[in-house]
Amino acid sequence: MKKIIVVFVFLFALFQSGTVAAQDLLKSTDLSTLKVDYLSENDIFKIKAQLQSNNLTIEQAEPMALAKGMPKSEFAKLKSRLEESNSKTTDTKDGEKEEAPSKELIRKQEKIVNTKVKDTTNALVFGSELFDNPTLNFEPNLKIATPVNYILGPGDELQVSVFGVQEFNATVPVTVEGKVNIQFVGQIPVSGMTIEAATQKIRNAIANIYTTVRSGQSQVGISLSRIRTIRVTIIGSQQPGNYSISSLASVYNALFLAGGPGKNGSYRNIELLRNNKVFKNIDIYRFLVNGDQSDNVGLRDNDVIRIPAYTQRVTLEGQVKRPGIFEMKKGESFSDLLQFASGFTDFAYTASVNVLQKTNKEFKVTDVESSAYSTYKPNAGDVFRVTKILNRFENRIRIDGAVFRPDTYSFYEGMRVSDLIAKANGLKEDAYGNRARIIRLQADLTTEIVNVNLTRALSGDLEANIPLKKEDVVTVYSILDFKEDFKITIDGEIKKPGTYEYYENLTLNDALILAGGLTGSASKRVEVARMIQSEEINDADPTKVTLFNIEITANNNEQAKNFALRPFDVINIRRMAVYEKPEMVTVTGAVNYAGKYALASKKERIFDVIQRAGGLTSVANLDGVKIKRPIQAKQIEELENVNLNLGKKDSIQNELKKKLQEDLKFATIPVDWRAIVKNPKSNTNVTLFPGDEIEVVSFNEGVKVTGNVLLTSEIPYEPNKGFRYYLNSAGGIDAKGWKKKAYIIYPNGRASVASSFLFVKSYPRVIAGSQIIVPEKPEIKKMSTGEFVSIAGVVASLAGVIFAILR
Repeated sequence: MKKIIVVFVFLFALFQSGTVAAQDLLKSTDLSTLKVDYLSENDIFKIKAQLQSNNLTIEQAEPMALAKGMPKSEFAKLKSRLEESNSKTTDTKDGEKEEAPSKELIRKQEKIVNTKVKDTTNALVFGSELFDNPTLNFEPNLKIATPVNYILGPGDELQVSVFGVQEFNATVPVTVEGKVNIQFVGQIPVSGMTIEAATQKIRNAIANIYTTVRSGQSQVGISLSRIRTIRVTIIGSQQPGNYSISSLASVYNALFLAGGPGKNGSYRNIELLRNNKVFKNIDIYRFLVNGDQSDNVGLRDNDVIRIPAYTQRVTLEGQVKRPGIFEMKKGESFSDLLQFASGFTDFAYTASVNVLQKTNKEFKVTDVESSAYSTYKPNAGDVFRVTKILNRFENRIRIDGAVFRPDTYSFYEGMRVSDLIAKANGLKEDAYGNRARIIRLQADLTTEIVNVNLTRALSGDLEANIPLKKEDVVTVYSILDFKEDFKITIDGEIKKPGTYEYYENLTLNDALILAGGLTGSASKRVEVARMIQSEEINDADPTKVTLFNIEITANNNEQAKNFALRPFDVINIRRMAVYEKPEMVTVTGAVNYAGKYALASKKERIFDVIQRAGGLTSVANLDGVKIKRPIQAKQIEELENVNLNLGKKDSIQNELKKKLQEDLKFATIPVDWRAIVKNPKSNTNVTLFPGDEIEVVSFNEGVKVTGNVLLTSEIPYEPNKGFRYYLNSAGGIDAKGWKKKAYIIYPNGRASVASSFLFVKSYPRVIAGSQIIVPEKPEIKKMSTGEFVSIAGVVASLAGVIFAILR
């Protein structure tokens, strides 16, 4: 028991030493026993206040604390605690530099603001937007210096500091009796005094105790460290009730918290009651219209804000800058209402305003002229309508067409055609002078056309230079409008054949240059076809066009004898009778000199080209010579859509399918080389075409077996073995294989298929280098039950008909 008491006394002393040191960090001479972990948030706040009152940062205070015995580890903890405290203060809203009471108050106010619901019924009332905007809350700024006219009261807290030769720091609250209690000085009444007057009173009281203050060797600093909370009552608002707010709050801030005036509340006759008397009449329009905040006075504890019902509201709609519902006071005119709405829009009709009024029994309409705006007194319930100006012009006239500045211009009485053309900077060079058109709007809003001779009008003829009227639209024609769009066509041995614009004096030389010049294959012969023009049809003359045959110098675009062209001429540049560029074939595979060879004659044959390629090599397969001839693009497209019927058994078959599809772009011509060697005039010694590829396959001693077999493979060639031997060597045909349609492709590209006669199957001969392919059986769709029943019904019906006939 004694040990427990000793430990308790030790901990109490340790805590007390930490607390005492915290209360006077700068003044204490021994900080070696300070334990930061035992300091409360209030102790940290007091240390921060000491640093602020002495204009010191924590970094500046570090050497002082270490010199007084404070361990570095403890100072690091203290620094961290102070930084956390600063961070919390920074993260809160403006003015939250004090602790619980002020922070809690602002949090409550934020909650009220965030839970406000927009008043849709009052949305059109001028002034309601002031209380629906959460960014405009009139919240007092607590970060600024305390106003000198701030009235102190119970709940406020003062920070009192003496610095200089003598030092003293204390945070003293204003008690419920309205006094502050300062150590060694005593109680000083400050309630009801301004902060400025209270500061002077406290300074004088401290000077009586601290002699250095009186002599000026020490200074006194007094600031408001926490602001008290006051309670105000708001009635007639959207959310009436009692509100606890900052003592720095104003009328507008309180009204915002209460959601502004209620549905029938006045925005212009709000009363601030203080001590049961009307202290201030508040008109929000003064702030909204002029920015005058003279009504936004500070509040006191127990103030009452009373919002009575409105007396008179009117509606202003249409072409004003801020339409809505407005509250009017007695004696105010329509001009005042127009000022509330920020005036007319740019397109408003301002000569008069239409007013819908109410009588005791019905509605009536009144027109208020602009001269009566300042004298007309609106009545409750009036609806003012401001309309748009008319979409018409009092002095508009327009000119279009062949003038330098076609546009809309101002009309004046006595204006003539020449005057309008002068405004448009005159006629353009292509203007048609014999006629201009005026579209004129008549008195009954129908239109008529008036024609003008411009040449006469501009030469001073007053009869032609007719007077204009407003809304006239004058059109000056261009001679280019009447010109047909002529073309010529050039084709044949020209670099850019096509259709070209025709110009006056266009010649054959010009057309040749326009079309990029002659090609190298152009002959000297040029044919020009020209259209025939006639007013009458001559049935006896079958001629449709006139032909001109012209001889030119083919290697020169500039002809000595030029030929004039006419619109719609068709020019054909003929090709030379003989103009053949060397055309090539390709020889690949087992020849001595593979490569490309030019066709030396029009009937060059395969034997001749292979001989030019040095003949076949020793490894050439004499049964493997073939020609691959390119086919037309349309044929390629058709062949690519052919179903090769190889199935999708494995990747090898798919690769084969791709290869065969690629081969379909060429027509393969099998060549019997052995027959050609014996007789070069054999029909298998075919004539070559440009682009042909002669392929000589090297000898291969194997036979490939692919398609729908169990194992795609290459079997060594056996001279005495037949077709079925190689199928069996590949494991036989699988379940989808179509044996009777199996075929063989020989090395020269020739194909042969199995056949049968009188139930005797005949298979093609197999030679080395061949490829046997087994296709897939086509899918046979089985007859469904429904189809079977339908066919049976048809057969039964036919049987019945036949029976009836035979009977």
